[in-house]
Amino acid sequence: MDVDVHGTVAEGFEPVGEAFARNFEALGDRGAAVAVYRDGRKVVDLWAGVKDVDGTEPWRRDTAQVVRSATKGVAAAVLLLLHQRGELDLDAPVGRYWPEFKAHGKERLLVRHVLDHRAGLPVLDRPLTPDEAADPVRAAGAVAAQAPVWEPGTDHGYHALTYGWLVDELVRRVTGRGSGEWIASEIAGPLGLDLWVGLPDAQAHRVGTVGRIEAPAPSGTLHARPKRSVTDAYADPSSLTRRAFAAITPFPDQNDPVFRAAALPAANGIATADGLARFYASLIGPVDGVRLLAPATVELARAEESAGPDRVLVVNTRFGLGYMLHGGASPFLAPGSFGHPGRGGSLGFADPEAGIAFGYVTNGFRKTVTADPRAQALIRAVRQSLTP
Repeated sequence: MDVDVHGTVAEGFEPVGEAFARNFEALGDRGAAVAVYRDGRKVVDLWAGVKDVDGTEPWRRDTAQVVRSATKGVAAAVLLLLHQRGELDLDAPVGRYWPEFKAHGKERLLVRHVLDHRAGLPVLDRPLTPDEAADPVRAAGAVAAQAPVWEPGTDHGYHALTYGWLVDELVRRVTGRGSGEWIASEIAGPLGLDLWVGLPDAQAHRVGTVGRIEAPAPSGTLHARPKRSVTDAYADPSSLTRRAFAAITPFPDQNDPVFRAAALPAANGIATADGLARFYASLIGPVDGVRLLAPATVELARAEESAGPDRVLVVNTRFGLGYMLHGGASPFLAPGSFGHPGRGGSLGFADPEAGIAFGYVTNGFRKTVTADPRAQALIRAVRQSLTP
């Protein structure tokens, strides 16, 4: 696909522009954007292709897209900020803030277990309908009534959808506001982010339609040639893998305005690439005078909490508090990087040592869960740009 790439690249970061163009030529991107900040200053701001995955209207500077699980990194910052402000104790039982949650042996389940995917609640015995999932009261009630599938704190497994309801109800119990409203007023507003968890009607015209795409992938990546056990787990309706991703059944149409207007902080954030990158830049340093996380909180976020075989993703994963950490399943820039991918392609992360923050969004979803080849190509180009 031949496209005109628009935007700017600072001197030294030309490899990112070249890799971005190759993503369209060789990896099937239809419409996408990438942004990179270094030490709080934007050094890459590129976009190309079409706004809608099967459309013709061009992608513009302010085009936004659904970023799926990349939303989790934004949601994690809410709990970390509440902890930083002294309003939430990460080592307290969730039931201290949410008494109904104590049912079925969850009395000792800690707030940090929600963030590090050790809560033992990746599935629901009765999946929620899309309408139920969008109702914070009904969704929270379903999670509170669910018995853990392993003893909380003893093992880890990716909470693909339940993570969002757990975080959202904790935020409500502590602040009286839903996570989407809190993000809008305390994160997106002060930073001027094009990022929403619960899309306002006034911004709907900026958001493109997304869809599945197929394209050749480079050999040797984790998800290009999945192991038999991974393939089997996704194919088996009784596996934790299938059940975790089926906690909403049927899964909503991600182009449905009703879905986009709901606040599902595990799965339906909408952002520009700049919105994601600017968010991560503000976690590790000031951006136009605004910094979200103190250095000590950054160290909490990226300290390894969970590592090894993931009971849901069936590969080795590493998590800090709410963030995936650099590793084989989700390679970022360097060992100190932390962030979160969105299933199908999107990615946001930060690397404090390099002062780098990165955001990539696309309207063409691949089968990848974590290490999408397009995002990985851009990360390699950033690494190359930083090499003396």
